[in-house]
This record gives sequence, C-alpha cells and structure tokens, in this order.
Amino acid sequence: MKTPLHYLIAARQSEMAALEQISSASSLVASMSELVHALQKERGLSNMYLFSGGAFARQSLLEHGPHVDAVMGRVCLVLDELGERLPGAHGARLFNAIASALEGFEALPLLRRQRDALQLSAEDCTQALIRMIAACLTVVFEAADSACDPDIAKLLVALFHFMQGKELAGQERATGVAAFTEGIGNTERQRHWLHLIDSQERCFQVFADFASLAGRERWQLQCGACPDMTVIERLRRMGCTAGDGVPLEQGLSASWFEACSSRLDAMHQIEAFLAQELEVQCLRKRELASAALSQQRQLLERQPQTRAEAAEAFLGARQPAATLPAEGAYGLQLEKSIVSLVQEQSMRLQDMQAEIDKARATLQERKTIERAKGVLMNYRQLSEGDAYKLIRQTAMNQNRRMLDVADAILATLELLPASTNSSL
Repeated sequence: MKTPLHYLIAARQSEMAALEQISSASSLVASMSELVHALQKERGLSNMYLFSGGAFARQSLLEHGPHVDAVMGRVCLVLDELGERLPGAHGARLFNAIASALEGFEALPLLRRQRDALQLSAEDCTQALIRMIAACLTVVFEAADSACDPDIAKLLVALFHFMQGKELAGQERATGVAAFTEGIGNTERQRHWLHLIDSQERCFQVFADFASLAGRERWQLQCGACPDMTVIERLRRMGCTAGDGVPLEQGLSASWFEACSSRLDAMHQIEAFLAQELEVQCLRKRELASAALSQQRQLLERQPQTRAEAAEAFLGARQPAATLPAEGAYGLQLEKSIVSLVQEQSMRLQDMQAEIDKARATLQERKTIERAKGVLMNYRQLSEGDAYKLIRQTAMNQNRRMLDVADAILATLELLPASTNSSL
C-alpha cells in the first residue's frame, strides 16, 4: 500500500509539470511581445504610406517587412516547442487563441500586397493590423489565465496589461497620424483619441497593481524621463481641441510619428525587461519545486512509519516534543512528520490558489467589460469609446461597479433577438 508521502510526491510532480508548461507559455509570451512591437511599427508605417497616397514610408516598409517575418518565424519555433497539449480548459483556450493568431499570420502577405498597391484604405489596413495584434495579445491573456503559480500569474497579468496599454499607445499613434496627415479637425476622431488616452492610463494602473517593484520603478523612470512626452502632450492638445473642420498643420504628422515611435520603443524596453523577469521567476519556481521534490524523495527512502505511528500522528499524539525519539529513529522523518508535510503543502496550495484567483478575477473583469462593450457597439451602434463611457457613466449613476453593469448587459443579451439594432 502506498503511503501519504507517495501522494505528496505525486502532487509535487504535478506541480512541476504545470510549471514546465507555464514556463513554455511564458517563452511564447516573450516572443509574442517582440512580434506585437514589430507589427505595431508596420501599422504606423502603413498609415503614413496610405494616408500620403504612397508618397511616404515606402522604403521603410520594404526594410521593416523582413524583420517582422523573422520575428514571426521565431514565434512559430516557440509554438513548435510548446507542443499541442496543455492540461485542462486553460490549455484549450490558449490553443484556440494561438489558432486565431496564426490565421492573422497567414493573412499578412495578402494585406501587404493590397496595401503596397494602394488597394486598401488606411482605415481598413489599420483595423486589420489591430485585429492581428489583438489576436497576439489574446495569447498573452490566456497564458496569464492558465498560470498555476501566484507570483508568475501576477507577472503575467502585469505584462499583459502593459502590452495592452502599449498597444493602445500604438493605436493613438495611428490616430494622430491620420489627423495630422489629413490636416483637419474631426470631432468623432477626437472622441476616439481621448478614449485611447484614458484607456492607456487604466491599463498602466492595473500593471502597477500587479508588477514587481523593479517593474514599477522602470516604468516610473521612463514616464519621468521621456522627453518625447512633452512633444506628444503638446500635439495631443492641438489634435484633440481643434474644432470640427478646423485646419491642422500637416507637417506635424512626422513629428507626431517620431515622438510616439520613440515612446513605444522605450516602452518596448520595459516590456522586454518584464518578459525577462517572468522567465527568471519561472526558472526560480521550477528550481524550488525540484528541490522540494528531491527532499520528499529522500524521505521516502528512509524507513517508513508504521500504520499505527501514522494514525497516532494524524490524530495528534500528546507526546511532549522533548520526549520525541532522536532524529533518524524508526518512523521519524528527516525533520517533520508526514502529517505536518501534508498540512504545510495543503496550506501552501490554498494560499497559492487564493492569489491566483485574485489575478484571474482581474483578467475576468476585463474580459466581461470588453464583451459588454461589444454588445453595446452592436445593438446601440456605438463606438468603442462611447460604449465604455456608457458603462462607466451608468455605474457612477447607479453607484455600482462597472463589472456589475457589464454583467447586467450580458444577462440581457439572451432576451434580445439574434439580429437587431434595437436599444438596450
């Protein structure tokens, strides 16, 4: 008959296997970070090229394309190493997200041909690349949601929200390029622009809540020492306050693009640091788990407790600690009883689960609000920014959390016909 220690070892082995999987997923996250940054730059250059009718950024696109392809190739190599099996529902969701991202990879060559031939509008090209990047970020989201260790989960949640904030900054770059290249104020675009600014701040706040001290310090230093933010803030005011139809200086498009690109490059350096921090944490956790597993196996090699001794320990023998047999005596573990090991491991797993649940709750809240926004955009014909503002304003008016309002919106979805634009 197997002893409790056999099952403690089996539990530790399962933990090791889960850490191996999340370590592989974290490597995928790091490579996805590189790809997202490369695609963001291609989107910015494509905007300049299409808005200028092919006059600007053609050579830059030709030079940048091979770099994007090379990074995409590295992502595919990491995917091959990850394999095709992860345990549980989290693995299913992660692989579904990967499949969606790969669809974007396959569509990129066609997008480029249409763009280069000026057969796409700048808006359509931008939206296509936004969808590709969103698919990559969904992979990061699902990797964060599948984390089995609270410290790793926190770092993944922080990295995901930082990447999401950076993506919104990239979309802001595209919006500003459109405004200054067209050279005219547009009220609808200004509302979207302000929404992007507000959304960035919310993402970076969640990042700060979950990031390590070193990650937060790097971000604070970058915010305080970025000279490009002075240019960005000045051009933001110009672009976001010009009246509808009021001329904007077209020559500012290049200045805006350069300042935003410099900011995104600086943010990518922080992103790379966060990804490296994540990989180091994964390695550390695996080493700790391996050491604990080794200790338990050493215990198993010692003389096992008799059933009577194990039962007595379980029921809490009243034998004073001073009269316990000396270390190495029959039935005694190296340092602790089997019962104390079971209790310690159980408490550790409970604490870990509580921390993981907290991280996942943040991810789930974001997913729920995003789904509710999509419902409002569909049924009320609202922009993304207006949908978010409606949820936020409703929450404030009713003194409720945004999550509660989003849940209520989704709950009404079952009562609505499949195809309608009627009001919610």
